[in-house]
Amino acid sequence: MILDALWPYAVIVLCGFLPTEVWRVLGVLLGRGFDEQSEAVIFVRMVATGLVAAVVAKLLLSPIGALGVVPVGVRVGAVVCGIAIMLGARRSILAGLLAGEIVLVAAAWMVGRGGA
Repeated sequence: MILDALWPYAVIVLCGFLPTEVWRVLGVLLGRGFDEQSEAVIFVRMVATGLVAAVVAKLLLSPIGALGVVPVGVRVGAVVCGIAIMLGARRSILAGLLAGEIVLVAAAWMVGRGGA
């Protein structure tokens, strides 16, 4: 039955996406009146950037699961490719993300086939 195949995605949405989305919306609503150049907003931006950098470093250097099978050079290459495309595409985060993901998925597929 189709519901048997979709229940893990429902759990992800209910337990992973919705609880964090509430805080994002609340942050947008409460943050409307803040000056973008205020010390508090700059501090929050720096902490958020540091957390994202830490997650990326963790995924690059010590991944778990299927990503752990992909060699570290391939993971680093996908990040470098994504950054290069982002910068070349007028700082488009979407373009960089898609390029890095395509490189990573293609390389993982090659590793799975025994080609890399």
